[in-house]
Amino acid sequence: MTVSAGYKTAEALQEMIVGYLSSGVYVQADYKRLRRDLLENARTAKHLPQFIRDRRDFAEVMQYLSAEFAVTSARKDFIWQMFRPFLDLLEFEGTPVEQTTSELLQRLGMPGVYEAWNRALSRHTHDPAGAITAARTLLEEACKHILSDLGVAYDGSADLPKLYKMTAGALLIAPTQHTEGVFKQILGGCTAVVEGLGALRNRVGDAHGKGPRPVRPASRHAQLAIDLAGSVATFLFATWQVRKGEGPSSQQRST
Repeated sequence: MTVSAGYKTAEALQEMIVGYLSSGVYVQADYKRLRRDLLENARTAKHLPQFIRDRRDFAEVMQYLSAEFAVTSARKDFIWQMFRPFLDLLEFEGTPVEQTTSELLQRLGMPGVYEAWNRALSRHTHDPAGAITAARTLLEEACKHILSDLGVAYDGSADLPKLYKMTAGALLIAPTQHTEGVFKQILGGCTAVVEGLGALRNRVGDAHGKGPRPVRPASRHAQLAIDLAGSVATFLFATWQVRKGEGPSSQQRST
């Protein structure tokens, strides 16, 4: 199992601070970049040590450490103590789907899509219903972005299954557009997943009233919804890139 990207970023930030305490050398731009990367991810931002969250400038960090601790060894011990639970949390964080989807969505730079994904990730343990709603929103945003980019008109109030059907058709990945049995089966499975996510959100998400005997989702249900939504969104965007001639398989006609 490989460590998460968040772990590597957090470890680099810790090493930078400890390294400065030994050498007196630092690069302000590196501190700002590492801190920003951790704050932009909803899950890492929530657990980032507070003294880093509160200080945008590296000089402020050094001023804080100097004021709180008289000697270098005490400052280093504090850094290690503050970062240890953060790194323990991040070391093997997230499923492979989470890591792949996070990297792709961050690279694509689509605020609405990436925000929905981060909301889903940050809520899945303490607010499973909210995470399920955010997972559906992720797919809605993905479909709308692709349809808009391809110049396909759509009703802004359309539900997710309809948006997905239009998107799949525009990308040539609708089951009816293929004759090979295994492709039809897999693509039909994608459609079933999308319809299931829409139904799950309506049943247990936080967007509607639940009545006197609500069904309460657990974190495992939210994790399943997140992984399914992330897989479908990644497939949609990868196919979109191929159709535009930007993806790694754009030289070949593929599903």
